[in-house]
Amino acid sequence: MEFADIRPLSLIIFLPALGAIIIALLRRPDVRTIRWIAAGFTFASFVLAAIAYGLFDRSADAGIQFVEKYSWISQINVHYYLGADGLNLPMVLLTSFLGFIAVLISWKVTLRPKEYFAYLLILETSILGVFLSLDFLLFFLFWEIELIPMYFLISRWGYGRKDYSAMKYLIYTIFGSAMMLAGILLLYFKASPVLPAGASAFDMIALRDAGLNADLIPFLSVAFALLLVGFAVKLPVVPFHTWLPDAHTDAPTAVSVMLAGSLLKMGGYGMIRACVSIFPGVAKDFAPVIIVFAVIGVLYGAAITLRQTDLKRLIAYSSVSHMGYVLLGIFALGHLSLTGATLQMFAHGIITGLLFAMCGLVYEKVHTRHIPSLGGLARNMPVIVVVFTVAGLASLGLPGTAGFAAEFLTFLGAFRSTAVEGIRIYTIVGLLGVVLTAGYILWMIEKVFYREPKAEYEHAKDADLVEKLSTFSLVVAIMVVGIYPRVLTDVISVGTDTVARLVP
Repeated sequence: MEFADIRPLSLIIFLPALGAIIIALLRRPDVRTIRWIAAGFTFASFVLAAIAYGLFDRSADAGIQFVEKYSWISQINVHYYLGADGLNLPMVLLTSFLGFIAVLISWKVTLRPKEYFAYLLILETSILGVFLSLDFLLFFLFWEIELIPMYFLISRWGYGRKDYSAMKYLIYTIFGSAMMLAGILLLYFKASPVLPAGASAFDMIALRDAGLNADLIPFLSVAFALLLVGFAVKLPVVPFHTWLPDAHTDAPTAVSVMLAGSLLKMGGYGMIRACVSIFPGVAKDFAPVIIVFAVIGVLYGAAITLRQTDLKRLIAYSSVSHMGYVLLGIFALGHLSLTGATLQMFAHGIITGLLFAMCGLVYEKVHTRHIPSLGGLARNMPVIVVVFTVAGLASLGLPGTAGFAAEFLTFLGAFRSTAVEGIRIYTIVGLLGVVLTAGYILWMIEKVFYREPKAEYEHAKDADLVEKLSTFSLVVAIMVVGIYPRVLTDVISVGTDTVARLVP
């Protein structure tokens, strides 16, 4: 029996959900049992994702692999359609890995652990479903399911203004989802007449291969804009970003890891899979304006980060800046820039996931994230300071780390792109964000760990065994991708080459 015969993509998606159901059905379980069930099912999903990644055919004409396609709603030609290619498989590997790490980070959660871990596993399933769905309606369904666990995880297990932050996240995301649904339906009604007989207008691959253009289909630009807004809210793109710092600041540590590591990538992935792949001509027309927003995001996010005094809020605003790099790479519309943008999404996921994990550890040990109140922690937390420093240096793009490989490919690809007039100027301006990133990262590390030690932190403890396991795993991933980026780019380029060849 071959690997594809076991329906690996469905297993990858639904194993965490199965774990959540088992946890929910347990009667009076102890915390230890809940933890191990959550760890077991998320690790199994990660192992299957790693096997699928290893077996992926990297030849240029391989197309969509491990396909699962069944009729679902026959009246409107909707399918349960899953498939993997160079665009989504790295994101699936990232999400399944971070899902397992998030469980380890949550090892000490004792407040209603049954509900907490069930929501956390449902969150992972919903994100995996978004990445692997190739039917627009199925894609949208998983996109919406993610709202439920995120809302409750922030509002029940968060900190500070958790109810406000959860509701703000909900409102912004529902707004983006409404725009996206309108775009999907408009595309469905307008594209159906021009598709080959039997093809579904919800089928992302059929839409991509149909060669749609605005001359043949009225309102195609409107559908593009509606989808773009929906994805821009999630990425997020300035000015749709204001939900992100609040959600990160008040979310539990593991939820911040999943939010920064995987959930934001839904926006960037959606732009490549839908906006650029299905509407390449329209994307080229809109690209000059979108790239302006990308550069604004890079500079604004980095500049506002310099003014933050909360450790998590600082990292949250840095994500706004780094997602600007992703937007720049996507709408430079070149093969190399698209590869760099996708690699940047993966690199940002493991780097910022680690940064939020370390913020959580600092808060757990000293009970504050207020940067002016911290100082001299390196003496009592040697492991935490070393791992935090590695994550920070990777974030600012130190050579040998995943951050450098991703940023280098993104900026080089954008600079060399011929699809957008004036792209070189925008790229050079965007490079200023790297300088600002170095400033706030080095200032943060110096202020938190290397100034005069404070008496109130004299007895602060270092990371324990489980905390070392989760954080060291992310460090290894950062270094492997940084030293040998081909472990990802050989797969990514298979998908981005297909997209780049569509751009006129």
